[in-house]
Amino acid sequence: RITDHADEEAQADHLSFDKIFFSVLNGEIIEDYPTDKPYPSCLIYGESFAGEPIHSVWAYNPETEWAVLVRVYRPDPDRWLDWRIRRKK
Repeated sequence: RITDHADEEAQADHLSFDKIFFSVLNGEIIEDYPTDKPYPSCLIYGESFAGEPIHSVWAYNPETEWAVLVRVYRPDPDRWLDWRIRRKK
């Protein structure tokens, strides 16, 4: 499942769903949000086929067993260290 918001972000950052899917399959969870509502979620860092960094937020509905893409974007290097750790403000 993909939210409208994630679909708009993907289009704005020229991220195809093939790139996003590849980044998740080969990525890693870098932040976990177990208390998110309506479902727990996590931030995944991965790379496209060409090695471009991609962040995606996924929620999981245990009742339906569906993963939902909530957000996706190209991370800002001014806000991330090694794409995995948020820079201190």
